[in-house]
Amino acid sequence: MNIANSTILITGGTSGIGLELVSQLTQQGATLIVTGRNLEALHATKSRFPQVHIVQSDVSNPNDIERLYQAVTQQFPALNMIINNAGLMRLIDLQDTRHDLADIIREINTNLSGTIQMVHQFLPHLLTQKAAAIVNVSSAIAFMAYSSAPIYSAAKAGVHAYTKALRLQLEDTNVNVFELIPPGVNTNLQTTWAVQPDPGQMMDVDKLVSAAIKGLLNDTWEIKPGLVNVIKFASRIAPAFIERNLGHREFKKFKQITKP
Repeated sequence: MNIANSTILITGGTSGIGLELVSQLTQQGATLIVTGRNLEALHATKSRFPQVHIVQSDVSNPNDIERLYQAVTQQFPALNMIINNAGLMRLIDLQDTRHDLADIIREINTNLSGTIQMVHQFLPHLLTQKAAAIVNVSSAIAFMAYSSAPIYSAAKAGVHAYTKALRLQLEDTNVNVFELIPPGVNTNLQTTWAVQPDPGQMMDVDKLVSAAIKGLLNDTWEIKPGLVNVIKFASRIAPAFIERNLGHREFKKFKQITKP
């Protein structure tokens, strides 16, 4: 994929993996449109990277996605890549009645429905470009049941399956479909967690994004940096072992800390 001459829309581009994508893709010479829910964070991103364009938008809101499409395609008709990066990951005890249905659905809408709706909205435009790409960010947790974050785990498994189906359907078109599958990454995604992950077992975000860009440049459809291939393999040969030892121990700690 030619990045230098691309016009790229990044959702969730004001922090974590998204912000590092902004940093490194800017260095590649791409034209970037950055979206996010938080207007203050968008302005902070614009201040740090003056050449990027910002649009406030929430991927969990279909009306926002439609407005985003109208604004971006009118202002940037050369748009040829979308990176569905916006994500929300929470540690949740499913027996905790303090989480109402709307609260649960919010995580599904951000991680799964938002990705599907973004593709649905922007695909007709991307099909008009000479060369285009969709990049969906899933997670190594897509390969296992991660009991500490059950909604996120289910949503990312959905993103993984959807991306594979999308790639097959678009195989005879000009739209390439990539999946970035991060392992655990040191970002602000975990800052509010009651149980913090071991930083030594997490990948640095700059190394992750560097691997992601290399994968895009080399047309690697599934980009699996760090330990992702190990996790995927282990989840096939010993799923019960990896689920109990990678996630469920943390869930037990979380439940002990947060019990009423």
